[in-house]
Amino acid sequence: MNIADYTLPELRRAMAHHGVHLQTGIFSACVRSTIPLVAEGIHQLYADAPVLPAEQFADFHVTLSRPANIRRWFKPQVVFRFDGFSPFKPLPVDQAFALFEWGLNWCISSHAHQYLMIHAAAIEKHGRVAILPAPPGSGKSTLTAGLIQRGWRLLSDELTLIGADGRIQGIARPVSLKNQSIGVIRQFAPDTTLGRVVKDTIKGTVAHLRAPTDSVTRVLESALPGWVIFPKYQANTPATLHPMQRSDAFMGLAQNAFNYSLLAADGFQRLCALMDASTAYRFEYSNLDEAAQIFDALAERRNADS
Repeated sequence: MNIADYTLPELRRAMAHHGVHLQTGIFSACVRSTIPLVAEGIHQLYADAPVLPAEQFADFHVTLSRPANIRRWFKPQVVFRFDGFSPFKPLPVDQAFALFEWGLNWCISSHAHQYLMIHAAAIEKHGRVAILPAPPGSGKSTLTAGLIQRGWRLLSDELTLIGADGRIQGIARPVSLKNQSIGVIRQFAPDTTLGRVVKDTIKGTVAHLRAPTDSVTRVLESALPGWVIFPKYQANTPATLHPMQRSDAFMGLAQNAFNYSLLAADGFQRLCALMDASTAYRFEYSNLDEAAQIFDALAERRNADS
């Protein structure tokens, strides 16, 4: 059974009464909420995601609810709780779905230490993964959203998970778009499904892009690394790849890793193996069609050589 098998009223009732056991790749979350925006976002943006039996083990038990104070009615807010613990301050209730997404990212990055976790997007073609680490404002999510509309498979927009075997695991959750990126993707891929646009969040204006069906149905297919590419949006700049020294790319990945220090020698060994299997670049772009051509050429060249 998938989320799409529920009507929206059925999903709202299920989430309010006993919760919905949602599978997102290698993780599952039992989600409870009486806030309509949470159910609406999940119904729209997780339509292809499997729903597991209630009695099956869930990695995370999360609740989104209104606080039990005057804010329940006056300027309503929403609180995210994991096993009863609230890691964030309450937010305005119109940010409820965004808080759900940020909360799941926190759950994974705080607990899934069987993986080396890097703050980076991960997309795959022909069995090889391009890892895209970058700070906020670099155009990483815009580039990711564009490429998955051109045949690349989404593994993750925010968290690259590297297993002990060196393979990269998928999550295939919605892609978070911010500010001008929302309009760029609407114009680039007008048939894609974008969720509600929410203004005045801590990240500006935010909307989420539904992951392609193929990415969701194949989410348990891990893949080997092929490239580490540090993207940067530059207005009016032709799409250009600049080769990087592996040592510089290694340091960039380590700086973007959530648990590199925690994993100690194991983290070092996993990053070394990743760089041994990857070619590193810096990438500047302003046009998504040009970017897609360059990324496709990389993938075809690697496929022809293998």
